[in-house]
Amino acid sequence: MNFELTEEQKMIQDMAGKFAEREIKPAAAELDRTHDHPKKIVAKMGELGLMGVTVPEEYGGAGMDYICYALSMIEISKACASCGVIMSVCNSLYNFPVYAYGTEEQKQKFLQPVAGGQAIGCYGLTESGAGSDPAKMRTIAVLDGDEWVIDGVKKFITNGNVADYCVLAAVTDKEAGYKGISSFVIDLKNTSGFKVGTLEEKLGINASGTAELVFEDARIPKENLLGQPGEGFKQMLTTLDGGRIGIASQA
Repeated sequence: MNFELTEEQKMIQDMAGKFAEREIKPAAAELDRTHDHPKKIVAKMGELGLMGVTVPEEYGGAGMDYICYALSMIEISKACASCGVIMSVCNSLYNFPVYAYGTEEQKQKFLQPVAGGQAIGCYGLTESGAGSDPAKMRTIAVLDGDEWVIDGVKKFITNGNVADYCVLAAVTDKEAGYKGISSFVIDLKNTSGFKVGTLEEKLGINASGTAELVFEDARIPKENLLGQPGEGFKQMLTTLDGGRIGIASQA
């Protein structure tokens, strides 16, 4: 077996490393001190294809493999762990489920802006008392005509304070346990009944915001369901597998 990197893999490693050394490293300490979201840096990362490394070019991404993703994550995270985790969440926890389970229309609307770096995505899973055990999830989504009505609070959501879009897990069938969880993709900026709650104080990685997502009778279109009802838990497991690639690379 040949473990030598391909020319494409070497190229993105070199490009990400030079960009991180030149653009990110000089700003990293100040970003951590001020807790400011690195908006301009993230936009430049998007222009370089780093916010959608494995997403096909037709949806705004770079169309590269997961080795390219891991190599570029390492280089960015060497300079700034906050920039690394913002990149990881967009690539792994947001882009992956929208690409893997979304319709063509959903990919065009919700994937392309994030993979291209024009918008930020997040993943709404964790709740108070429902982190390691999603079956205890209390956020619910009820179908009312042509809309889903969502109520609940998500906690510790990376990018939650700045995200434009969210992949959200919610209970659609209370009697079905794990099989009653479904996933939705949400335009947070244009959803009535949604607000950003508490912004957490952390001991590090401060330029990456960690926030509550609060939904109170929030209404989203019926077609924002990701996949089929009840498929959310299965989607969640594969999405978190990809997330581990990103965070392991960051570490």
